[in-house]
Order: sequence, then C-alpha cells, then structure tokens
Amino acid sequence: MPATSPDAAPLFNTPAAVPRFAVLVAGGSGTRMGADRPKQFLDLNGEPVLLHTLRRFAEPALGVTAIVVVLPLDQFETWQQLCTAHKVQIPHTTVAGGASRWASVRKGLAQLAEYHHGVVAVHDGVRPLTPVAVIENTYAAAAEHGAAIAAVPPKDSVRGLSQQGSYALDRTRLRLVQTPQCFEIELLRRAYQLPELPTFTDDASVVEDLHPIRLVPGDYCNLKITTPEDLLLAEVLLQRENKQDSRSS
Repeated sequence: MPATSPDAAPLFNTPAAVPRFAVLVAGGSGTRMGADRPKQFLDLNGEPVLLHTLRRFAEPALGVTAIVVVLPLDQFETWQQLCTAHKVQIPHTTVAGGASRWASVRKGLAQLAEYHHGVVAVHDGVRPLTPVAVIENTYAAAAEHGAAIAAVPPKDSVRGLSQQGSYALDRTRLRLVQTPQCFEIELLRRAYQLPELPTFTDDASVVEDLHPIRLVPGDYCNLKITTPEDLLLAEVLLQRENKQDSRSS
C-alpha cells in the first residue's frame, strides 16, 4: 500500500526527460539472516533476491540507460553462476565494492564516469519489491529538484534516548528512509569527492550539505531483506503481486 506524507513530492508520471542510471549496492554477508550465503543471493520465490531487484530497474518503462551492480570481489563468481543458471539477459556491469557502503557507492559511481548528464539512482540490492511507480516518481522528482529519496511515515510511536531515560517524539515530523535515492549525477559526484564521515548513513546524508533533499512517497512493501522474517514477508508479497499481474494480463 503506498505511503503518503504531507512533505513529499507529488507523484510524477511523465516519460524520462533526462538519462537515467542505477547503482545497486549489495554488500551484505547474511550474518543477521543466519543463512549459509549472503542475503542478496538467498532464494526468493525461485530466484535470488538480487535478481528480483535488478529486474525492477530493468523495467523498460523506466528507461534506465546503465545499471551497475556493486558486490564484494569474492562474490563475483557466485553472481555469475546464478546469472548463468537463471539465464539472466539483463545488461549490467558488476563492480567490486569497498570497505563501507560509502566506498562501494563511490566505486559504483566511478563506473558511470562517461556520463555527465542525467539522474542516478542508488538502491539497496536487497530491496527486491520496490514498486516501479516509486522508482519512476523518485527519478522524476530528482530530475526536477536535483535530489529525491523515497520515504514513509512511521507507523509506531517513537521515542528518543537520553542519559535520563527516554522521551516522546512527534512521529508526524519523522520519516523512515528507503531507497531508491536519486540525484543529478554531477551533484552526487561532487558529494562523493568529500571525505567520508561517520555521520553518513545513506546517500542523502552525503549530499544534504550541498543540496536540499526532496521526499517522495515510498511504500511499506519496499522491504529491505535483513532478517528471516523479512524474507518470509517478501515471499508472501511477491506471490500476491504475481497473482495480481496474472489477473490483469
């Protein structure tokens, strides 16, 4: 179900007016999953999680020019084997990541050095259920405003922590950040030329000192696969989506 927020950008449904690129970052080890393989390679309804994510950005309606997949170097062979096994024909480039997410995004962005105009999306490789409408609207909002990210309002009450205990926060003024996070490509390059800081939690935090960040309505189904429960829920949501698609076709 789509999320709405009063400070979010309006929905955009216009065709891409500028080139689009994507950097899919998948550096997980699967530790919190308690799995025998990295979470991006776990089976989700018969295919690896990362393949579902790749397929979302390869949707023809989005018009993405180039897709870069960032993986640890020691996972290249596994990914190639999975692509062969699943007969993956989606054009993409695989790049070795760095010691941190920041370093991995920087390396993925370097693969797009030949492009000097357009919008680049940075997306978690383990968010396989992102609705195409959310991706489209975030690209479009970044094309207009320079920087845009998907986010949803929190459903639960939230509290901050202090030395004295905890205190209530107004959840109507808070947003839960998702991906994609989309930026004018040269803006993102300038941001990633700055030194890495411990306060960087995502690409928006890297960019925000240079440019304001526009919020776009995300979706509560846009799960980041982190725990076994996430994978179970993703399976149910994907099966429901597939049934809806088969009815409409």
